[in-house]
Amino acid sequence: MELTLWTYEGPPHVGAMRIATSMEGVHYVLHAPQGDTYADLLFTMIERRDRRPPVTYTTFQARDLGGDTAELVKRSISEAVARFQPEALLVGESCTAELIQDQPGALAGGMELGGIPVVSLELPAYSKKENWGAAETLYQLVRGLLKPQLPPPGFAKPSPSRWQQEGRRPRVNLLGPSLLGFRCRDDVREITALLADYGIEVAVVAPLSARPADLLRIPTADANVCLYPEVAGSVCSWLERSFGMATVRTVPIGIGATASFLRELHHLLGLELPAELEPGPDGTCQAERRSRLPWYSRSVDSTYLTGKRVFIFGDATHAIAAARIASRELGFQVVGLGSYSREQARELRAAAAELGLEALISDDYLAVEAAMAAAAPELVLGTQMERHSAKRLGIPCAVISAPLHVQDVPARYSPQMGWEGANVIFDAWVHPLMMGLEEHLIGMFRHDFEFVDGHLSHLEGASAPARPAEPEPPDDQAAAEPVASVLPGHGAVVWSADGEAELAKIPFFVRGKVRKNTEAYARDRGLVQIDSEALYEAKAHFSS
Repeated sequence: MELTLWTYEGPPHVGAMRIATSMEGVHYVLHAPQGDTYADLLFTMIERRDRRPPVTYTTFQARDLGGDTAELVKRSISEAVARFQPEALLVGESCTAELIQDQPGALAGGMELGGIPVVSLELPAYSKKENWGAAETLYQLVRGLLKPQLPPPGFAKPSPSRWQQEGRRPRVNLLGPSLLGFRCRDDVREITALLADYGIEVAVVAPLSARPADLLRIPTADANVCLYPEVAGSVCSWLERSFGMATVRTVPIGIGATASFLRELHHLLGLELPAELEPGPDGTCQAERRSRLPWYSRSVDSTYLTGKRVFIFGDATHAIAAARIASRELGFQVVGLGSYSREQARELRAAAAELGLEALISDDYLAVEAAMAAAAPELVLGTQMERHSAKRLGIPCAVISAPLHVQDVPARYSPQMGWEGANVIFDAWVHPLMMGLEEHLIGMFRHDFEFVDGHLSHLEGASAPARPAEPEPPDDQAAAEPVASVLPGHGAVVWSADGEAELAKIPFFVRGKVRKNTEAYARDRGLVQIDSEALYEAKAHFSS
């Protein structure tokens, strides 16, 4: 076991909380000690919810362990059903309660609860994490509720184009959006409106804002859209196997993916492809003009962005989409790609291989920070953890994925999917780089006598002098002491005062890489001190 300050995912019962809190008419009884009762904080502070999550805790204490904690579980279940009258009940245990082995799901199954559907959740806390817990909870809930509707073995799979014979509009389900996801609320609104433009109705959105009765209507749709594979991947696969429902798995994040998503859906449903979605000679289509991103990425002003080095880390869905947008739609150079989503490591490794990179699959934020520093990017796209790391390194950052903080749950409409989502992404990514240009200019002109002394920028002084002026040293002490830099596995390389001064003039977002290269150059040539002349020689060497 390893103690850590930050974590990308909580235990699997937090994922179950996300499903229960996202839905209406569902209640979650969690067998847990007092220390595990933090759902209120997650959903009221981060998600800005106006009501408490539908979670009842058994809250056993140390003194209860000497008695019958099973009776405590049954009493908590009875009280929760009587008080909240749920339409479906989830019963599970936290990582601590798992050690007691009270099996609360089995206890609930033996109780008379008035016919309320009970879903017993067995979420292995010591081998799985939050997103898996959310996916498993949604899968078990849908499977349990739809069990009476299961078709017999050998049934004929329904055609996704049966809407034509039934004389109605085609309809799909949007599966996967949940609370504590990244901009799910606005993504659902954007995709619903986008589909309506093409005459496609949305039958069920789940789990976000769905009721158990809505889940019973899932088979009435012609196809499922797996918006967030981390949450909906397993339930979509089960619906394919058990009901023959086709699934659209293209996630519409970015211009190219949105167009591909619409083409895939039209083809699956047997809809005639509109002219605006027909790809032209260059692979683009007229519908892409609904977003401002393609226009700007082809404009003269965007040349400042071309080739910018970007490091990407987040959940697999958003990280893969970000890498595609950065490399294909904005002309960035992706220098790092990773995720904490081990369940989708294969997909992420394939996306990284296309870019000539080795994917970083890790849930250690310190390893991610080290990889970020080594890649020396000019922009970081990540979670709230990468935002903190980038701030320490003086690199602009945009948050693209959960885990997130309250500032990443804006009150305004701010989707990531569809044409408008592409606009939002463009603003979120490009503005930090433009501020980086401002930072660069501040750094360039800070020594000018007309410039305001000590001016600070949005990066909290990354371009300001590293330290206040030191008092004059005594006569018997050198006026400037060299700065030593220790390389791993080697002795100290000393930077002279004029060498440090010249290094400080280099833009902040490449300064770390220049320092590293210069020290390697000095080591290879046996230099013990790096002055301004050695810095220029190293620069010429690596530029040739």
